[in-house]
Amino acid sequence: MPDSADNSLHALNQAGASFQSQFHQRWRHLTDPHVRALAWLIDAPDLLDPQAPQWRGQIAGLPSDAGHDAREWLAALDREPAELHAWLNVQPFARLGRYAEKLMAFYFTHQGMLFAHGVQVRAGKNETVGEFDFLLHSGAGLAHWEFATKFYLLQSPRGRGPAGPKADYFVGPNLADTLGAKMTKILHRQLSLGRHPAAQVHLPLPLSAAQALVKGWLFYHRDDAPPRTLGVSELHCRGFWCALGELEAPPGRLYTVLPRLRWLAPAKIKIEAAITGEALRELLVAHFMQDTMPVMVALLEECGEYAEETDRGFIVPDDWGSRARDRIRPVDSPA
Repeated sequence: MPDSADNSLHALNQAGASFQSQFHQRWRHLTDPHVRALAWLIDAPDLLDPQAPQWRGQIAGLPSDAGHDAREWLAALDREPAELHAWLNVQPFARLGRYAEKLMAFYFTHQGMLFAHGVQVRAGKNETVGEFDFLLHSGAGLAHWEFATKFYLLQSPRGRGPAGPKADYFVGPNLADTLGAKMTKILHRQLSLGRHPAAQVHLPLPLSAAQALVKGWLFYHRDDAPPRTLGVSELHCRGFWCALGELEAPPGRLYTVLPRLRWLAPAKIKIEAAITGEALRELLVAHFMQDTMPVMVALLEECGEYAEETDRGFIVPDDWGSRARDRIRPVDSPA
C-alpha cells in the first residue's frame, strides 16, 4: 500500500486499531478461536446506535459489563473447550451468520436467558412465515431478539448531495446486501413476526419486546471518513478496504488471510502461519483470476510465539468500486 495511503488509513483507523489493542489486552490469554469469537460477540461494541431515531428504539444490546462478567467463564472454557466445540459442531462450509448465532445461543444458555433459538413459524405445511432467532426470558414474559453479524464497505457515490451518505452506501462485500436494506428487512418484517397468528403457538408467555442485536465491522476507503450520522455507533469496529491495484504490502510486515469463520474476533495465529507481503500479493492475484469475492486480510504484529492483528481490511477487485456504485445508484436519487 502506498505510504500516503498507509498513513491515511492509519489515521482513519485509529478507533479500530484502539479496539484491537484493547481486545488483545483483555483477551490475549484466550487461544481457542471459537472462544475468542465468543468473547468478541459478548464484548465488542454494537454496530448501531440504539438512540438513533431511525431504529425506532428497536436496537438491543448486551449489558456494558457483560465482557467483564464473562471473563472467568471464558477463561475456563478456553482451557477446556470441548463442550463449546460439541455445541457448534462446526463444518467447513458453515455460514458465518449461523455460526455466530450458535455462539450467542451458547452464551444465552449459560446465562439462563434462552427460552428458544431458531424457531421456525409455519402457517401451513409448505409455508414458512419466518423464524425467531432468539426468544429470551424477560421478566414474566419473553423478548424476541433478531441477531445479525454484518460486514459492510462504505462506497460513497461520486458527487453526493448535501444530505450526505445513506445507510445503503454501506455495501456487503459480495454486493448482495446493504446496511439500509438489511435494517429495513429486520425492522419492518422480522421484528413483526411475534404479531403473526401462526407465531402464537410458540409464545406461551407474553412478548414484551422485539429488538435487533447487530454486531459487525464497517470498512472505509482512504477517500472516506466514517460518517457521524446513519445511526452507526461511534465505537463500532472498523477497518479499511482497497482495490488490488492500490495495494502495496511492504517487506517486513506480516499478514494473514481470514477465512469467513474467522471474521469476528481480531486474529491471533501462530507466528509461523503468518505470510509475507510478497506471498500475500501472489495469493490475491491468483484468487482474483478465478473469483470476484473480496478477501479479508489482517495485518499482524509479532507477540511471542503468536502474531496478533493490528488492523484489517478487504482487498477487492479493481472494478469492485464501480460495481458497488451501480448497486447503490437507485438509492442515490433525490427522495
